[in-house]
Amino acid sequence: MLLRYLIPVAIILVLLLGWVLVQHLARRYAARHPEFGPAREEGLGCDGGCGCQARHCEREKHQHVSRPTS
Repeated sequence: MLLRYLIPVAIILVLLLGWVLVQHLARRYAARHPEFGPAREEGLGCDGGCGCQARHCEREKHQHVSRPTS
């Protein structure tokens, strides 16, 4: 019965560690090949799912809007 819970936990742990390894390898590759630019990180800039269209980021537009106080 305990094995039923340990197997999914182990799978999730292996997937997370695999993703950390992929990020490490991407950063190392980017450091060795600067002509390709820095490695892109998830959640940064317009690649983070902020509602971008073409070359314009909605998140940047909304950061400068002041809200009225009541």
